[in-house]
Formats: sequence, C-alpha cells, structure tokens
Amino acid sequence: MLRRALQPGLSRGVLGRGLGTHRGRSTLGKVEGSGGYRGSWVAPVSSYVTFRTRDPTHDGKTVGRLGEGDQNGKVSEIKKKIQSVLPRGAWNPLRDTSYLPPEHSDVVIVGGGVIGLSVAYWLKRLEKPQGAIRVLVVERDHMEYLAVVDDPPLDIQFNPSGYLLLASEKGAAVMESNVKVQRQEGAKVCLMSPEQLRNKFPWINTEGVALASYGMEHEGWFDPWCLLQGLRRKVQSMGVLFCHGEVTRFVSSSSHTETTSGEEVTLRRIHEVHVKMDRSLEYQPVECALVINAAGAWSGQIAELAGVGKGPPGTLQGTQLPVELRKRYVYLWHCPQGPGLETPFVIDASGAYFRREGLGNNYLGGCSPTEEEEPDPGNLEVDHDFFQDKVWPPLAQRVPAFETLKVRSAWAGYYDYNTFDQNGVVGPHPLVVNMYFATGFSGHGLQQAPAVGRAVAEMVLDGHFRTINLSPFLFNRFYLGEKVQEHNII
Repeated sequence: MLRRALQPGLSRGVLGRGLGTHRGRSTLGKVEGSGGYRGSWVAPVSSYVTFRTRDPTHDGKTVGRLGEGDQNGKVSEIKKKIQSVLPRGAWNPLRDTSYLPPEHSDVVIVGGGVIGLSVAYWLKRLEKPQGAIRVLVVERDHMEYLAVVDDPPLDIQFNPSGYLLLASEKGAAVMESNVKVQRQEGAKVCLMSPEQLRNKFPWINTEGVALASYGMEHEGWFDPWCLLQGLRRKVQSMGVLFCHGEVTRFVSSSSHTETTSGEEVTLRRIHEVHVKMDRSLEYQPVECALVINAAGAWSGQIAELAGVGKGPPGTLQGTQLPVELRKRYVYLWHCPQGPGLETPFVIDASGAYFRREGLGNNYLGGCSPTEEEEPDPGNLEVDHDFFQDKVWPPLAQRVPAFETLKVRSAWAGYYDYNTFDQNGVVGPHPLVVNMYFATGFSGHGLQQAPAVGRAVAEMVLDGHFRTINLSPFLFNRFYLGEKVQEHNII
C-alpha cells in the first residue's frame, strides 16, 4: 500500500497558519514548467508589464507593479525607457487590470462548477482564523458568470417527490443490499413488491419488475443552476476571488525518492499557475501553495499539465487520471395523459429514467448509452434518433401513457466520466504533492458536492478526512487496481 509519507512538505494544519507563496526552489531541486496543451502563452509587453524587484526582506516576491505608484524617480525613468521602444500609444499604465487574477493565492481551484465552489466554501468556513486563506477559483465557462451578485437569495426549488428505482429479478438482491445500507445511514427508504408498486403508482406497468425501492422523505430533485449561483454568491461574500480564464501551464520543482516497494519516483511541487485570459494571448502567473483540480470533464487534461501519468506504463509515475469527457442527452416531452403531479424520479431497470418537469404535463429524461454507443464529445449536437431507438421504447413499455408523448426540446451536456470505476477521485496526488482532486463523479457530482467539498477542505486543513472517511476514493486506487464499485445507479 502506498503510504501518505510519500508527500513531504504538507504538514498538518499548515493552511490554518496561512500559507506563504514564496517558491523555496532550492529545497526541491530543478524548477521546470509543464507546457500547456494549447501552447505556452507569453504576454505582449505592450499589453501587460510586471516588474519584479529584489529586496533583502522579500526574496523573490513582487514588491511593485509599474503603474501602481510612482514612489521614486527610478520608476519614472523605467517608464520613459519603455515608452521610447514601444509603438506610439502602446504604453497605458492606467489600464484596468481588475479582470486579472491575483499574483499570489494560497489555493487555486481549477473549475468553478458546484464541486469547485463547494471546496471553496468549506475551505473558507473551516479556516482558522477567519481570512487566513486566500482562495482563487479559475473558471473558463462564460455561462457561470451571468448571475447578478446583488440579487436576493435564490430558491433551489427542491421537489421532494422521491426516487423510485426498479429492479429486475437479476438486480433484486443488489437493491436489497443497497437499501439496507441506506437505512443504516438514516434514510427513509422502503422496498415495494410489484403489487405494492401498482397500488402506489397505478400508471406503471410492472412487467419485468421484481422489486422497487422508494425514498419516502427528504429525497427528490432541485434546480442545479440555482444551487450553483447560490454557492457562488456565498463564497464571494466569504472573500473567495474569481477569474475568468484557462489554466495552460504549471511551473513546478522536482526531486527523486523511492516508494515503500522500492520504485523510484519523481516528486513534483507546483509553485505557479499560468492563467490565460479569455480571448487574449496574455496570461497571468499566480504563485500558489496548493492546486485543487475540480475541472470536471477537463480534469484529465489539467492533471496531465501537472505531470500526472508521465512515466512508464504500469508504474505509479505512469498512472494517469482516468477521467474523460462524455456527452449525454436530456429530452423534454409533453404528455397530457402522463403520470401527473405525484410522479417521482423513476429509474427503470433498463437504465432509462424520467421525472416530472414543472406543472404542465411535461417530463424530462434520457438514458446512458453503452460503451459502443458513446457519442462523439466533439460537439453538443443532440441525436434525436437516440431517443426514438433507445429511450422511448423502454419508457413506453414501463409507462403506457408515454406512447403518445411529444418531444418538445432536447439538449446535450458534458460530465466527467471515470473510466476506471465510475466513482469520484478525492484527495491528494501521491507524487504531485500539492495537487488535490475533486473530480470524476460520473454524473453524480451535484449530489455529492457538499460532502466532497468538506472532505477536501478537511484534508487540506488537517491532513486527513474527519467527517467522512473517503480514503477509498484516493488516487492511489488506480495504481493498486482497487475499484470502488457501485451498483443499481444511473
């Protein structure tokens, strides 16, 4: 078993004391850059100029940026020299740079979805003292930045109609086992026979159903967009910084050691994150102490940038993060004769699922494709034949009223699919010692985000999981071949 001792330099509670962001390169040896997968970006001098000066008390740190103050004659002379070599009008020391990320941040979270924001929330909530940690969230998606911060609090529109899972004879034993665990953890879930199922939901055709499980309390669905914006507003109020850009490069140092089994490995420590600004060739380097990889479907690329998986196959050094982009379709249909207002979230034994959407006899649902049917993730076009051939038949078989449904709209989206065991990756990387993962949830990230955010924050702040032990979800399992299997899921 790979030991946590392979990760030096991250002492327990270190973030609680405030992390310095100086580089300390002499202690770890060679400093190197991990080139961005879209190229390494260099800021044009005319658009962004930062001067770093040496000071005996600030070794290696930025102590002045041109344009932020002319405190002595030397700065004025530097301005004149730059103006003499730049095209007319290129020098603008008063240009607004508020959109740029800060030059220093204790923690850089790559990804501003619900998972990344949950990590940010728990880091700020659990920090001691308040304000001890500087957290930056880097997100490249425009759509997550449209909410008006001063709007009143959002209602996440929770609908407590429950989940109804249907099992065939083959899956009945697994369902019973799952429900036993859920009840032990306090969930109010009941098992239903086909006859009980018909009595409770007479619109269901129970042919092929051997057993059903139904959540009777505090279970249902909500609006994920509302949750996302609510989290974003909350963490902003707690002092978390945001930047709209793309991480294209890590600057890291490296040293060599051996695992407990005698395998020689290279340890890396990230010192600087390069953030490419949107629709621009300029980038901002951000010195940091920790990086949280919560980049979702793109987290595999971010891991590769940091050097994860760059080694001989079959070794710890060569073990990649097995998270990739997958595309899924969601369809919205209208059916006046459908199940009605009491419809739960139904997951059929075939894999097809649906739930009520609003109050106007509308329903939404879909079905995950097989490995052979996986669609091309290169675009977000919807395959309507997939509904006709793979989704509608099992829906109409299970709910005869759906024979007359009319599809009104459809859309496609991405999620982070863990090809190893379809479960999340939580916690530190064993070799890139200051990169932590919160990714790979394979469609269940929204449900698990609050717990994952707290777990990652606890690991960062205390050096171990406290509230829930998520050790089975560490990165090491990919190298050791220890899958975390879950059954009867969608």
